[in-house]
Amino acid sequence: MNILLIGSGGREHALAWKMNQSNRLDKLYIAPGNAGTMSEGENVSLDYTNLNAVKKFVLEQHIDMVVVGPEQPLVDGFHDFFLSQPEIQNIPVMGPVKAGAVLEGSKDFAKSFMKKYHIPTARYQSFSLETIAEGRAFLESLKPPYVLKADGLAAGKGVLILDDIDEANIALEHMLNGQFGAASQTVVIEEFLSGIELSVFILTDGVSYKILPEAKDYKRIGEGDTGLNTGGMGAVSPVPFADKPFMEKVEAKIIKPTLDGLKKEKVNYQGFIFFGLMNVDGEPYVIEYNVRMGDPEAEVVVPRIKTDLVELFTHVAEKTLHKASFAIEDKATATVMLVSGGYPGKYEKGKKIESVQSVKNSLLFHAGTTIKNDRIVTNGGRVIAVTSFGDTIFDALQRSYKNAAEIQFENKYYRKDIGLDLK
Repeated sequence: MNILLIGSGGREHALAWKMNQSNRLDKLYIAPGNAGTMSEGENVSLDYTNLNAVKKFVLEQHIDMVVVGPEQPLVDGFHDFFLSQPEIQNIPVMGPVKAGAVLEGSKDFAKSFMKKYHIPTARYQSFSLETIAEGRAFLESLKPPYVLKADGLAAGKGVLILDDIDEANIALEHMLNGQFGAASQTVVIEEFLSGIELSVFILTDGVSYKILPEAKDYKRIGEGDTGLNTGGMGAVSPVPFADKPFMEKVEAKIIKPTLDGLKKEKVNYQGFIFFGLMNVDGEPYVIEYNVRMGDPEAEVVVPRIKTDLVELFTHVAEKTLHKASFAIEDKATATVMLVSGGYPGKYEKGKKIESVQSVKNSLLFHAGTTIKNDRIVTNGGRVIAVTSFGDTIFDALQRSYKNAAEIQFENKYYRKDIGLDLK
């Protein structure tokens, strides 16, 4: 099979690495990819927002399947475009249609969906600039901290958690007045859930599903979960508290009702669903849905999938996922994200990355890298995820931290406390 993978981050490198192991794969193209994906397939400078250009490429290169890594193309209707074009409508796209992608594209929709299908989540209300007074009144009805979420996609930065009511009111006004552009024209205010977060993933053909390894990621830039939110500073899998009884609750109360709800809404969903969960005294609550693999969770989840990923995707396309065998690696994984100094604020690109070749016993999943003058250089805020296997997540972390220290680039930064809250 010839496969086109859309995206350029660590998640896409992990998917490319795994797909490249399949004997079903003939040629893998990554658009646009990064310095790491070059070793898994062929990077192509294809603008995936230009759907006619994508169509032309797919036809010229005899692409048999398209795998969409990031959320924005899915929310914008990438899959729907394929279905609307007779020449390419039979080429499978891994990723939901727009009607399914709205689970991530609109937090207001996601919350109303959960309410409709009795999926446990925090109490909430949604507000616009016209109803800001009601929004302030709702804030007053809640206990701190206060959770404010931009309704639309905001590159992982549209969630504010504030302890002070005055700060929350100011934040509400700023958000509704365009702090996150069109994404915060509607703001969801919700009750704060106190517990421990984890990420659960499924791959589904719209009828059946496989539960992938769970993970816990670390979003804040600073140690001790302080500072600004980022795209993710590290992750571990498995999660010690996600035992069999807890996961049975997740499946019964969250996964099955979500898929049943999508069927009732007549959404033909194929691809990944990410459930951002909070464990509140042993009970799972949904914080958010994503309609793709998480990042950096993919860098610990994908390596633990023992089954051929291309084979699984083929089953999804043929709606035969219930027939697919599925196996998970017993060993634990941990990833540590190396980022550019200044991230998630201003940072410089083009810094030489050195000592990559000296890394042993870890996988390097490139996120923000490119090739300049035959050298690997930084090209983003999050640069490289260092992933390792171990008998426990702490063994894996020890290996990742050893190699995180080996890799060098100017103003490199990484958190040194990933996983310590689980000890």
